[in-house]
Amino acid sequence: MSEETKGSPIADPGPLGLACFALTTFCLSSINAGLFAKESVSIVVALALIYGGTVQVLAGMWEFKKNNLFGATAFSSYGAFWIAFAIFELGSMLKWFTVPKEAVLLFLIAWTIFTFYMWIGTFALNKALITTFTALLITFILLDIGATGASFAHTAHTAGGYVGLFTAFAAWYTSAAGVLNNVYGRVILPVGPIKK
Repeated sequence: MSEETKGSPIADPGPLGLACFALTTFCLSSINAGLFAKESVSIVVALALIYGGTVQVLAGMWEFKKNNLFGATAFSSYGAFWIAFAIFELGSMLKWFTVPKEAVLLFLIAWTIFTFYMWIGTFALNKALITTFTALLITFILLDIGATGASFAHTAHTAGGYVGLFTAFAAWYTSAAGVLNNVYGRVILPVGPIKK
């Protein structure tokens, strides 16, 4: 999530963290949108534990090494989000415990609050991240509504799935820009840096 620094002792972990987030979000959002059966969530659990969770947290740790506070906070936090999600789903599938609907709503609202102030932070970064976090914030808001149990909750949940798919593609684009622009040494995919 940071500009590549010449002479940096490590590669930019941003594209990896974004890819982890994008792929896991894509799979869950496909299910939330109703494009795949709910039973397909088992694949999301595996991804949430390994790629979206553990690997994304590692990307966050490398962002700390690069002194990128935003990237470190985002990747470490959303990696933890995915690990927590996987534990909730595993606990439910294996009947270790039951997660009440109210708890799901609480979990989503808490992540919406976090996403809101991270979204504000993107306005000092680049347009690709603004797009990704704007879509993510809308996704969380729709999923919040979907978890309320109101008469229109299912519609909001499904809409959250579709906006989540857009979020995933925005994150993938930003990840691809980081990889391709670095590999080719020029701008292949623009991210729209903010003029300061």
